Amino acid sequence: MTTTILLVDDSRASRMLCASVIKNMRSDVAIVEAGDGESALERVAHQAPDLAVLDMNMPGTSGLELAEHLRARHPQLRLALLTANVQESVQRRAAALGVTFFRKPIGEAVIASILKLLD
Repeated sequence: MTTTILLVDDSRASRMLCASVIKNMRSDVAIVEAGDGESALERVAHQAPDLAVLDMNMPGTSGLELAEHLRARHPQLRLALLTANVQESVQRRAAALGVTFFRKPIGEAVIASILKLLD
């Protein structure tokens, strides 16, 4: 069975970079991309990914609001918040939702840490 990772970021460049680094490390994964929370929920309506990597600041639904929706629909889903928004309040709320916090910029070390959530 293929491992599926959902990447949600309003920046197409960030999604492309993140997908590229993931594919270099784990060529066996399927990547589903979304540019906002609404699109993300549509993409996972019928099949939950194994891991969702979410940006915090997006138009409409924030990454943490999206995390709440995803957690309610898919309780076993592993969630990562990959963001430049490093406020302590964001980190606390992420922890309370069971979302692992990661700080941008996107790089191999950060992606390797995120991929460990699949182990």
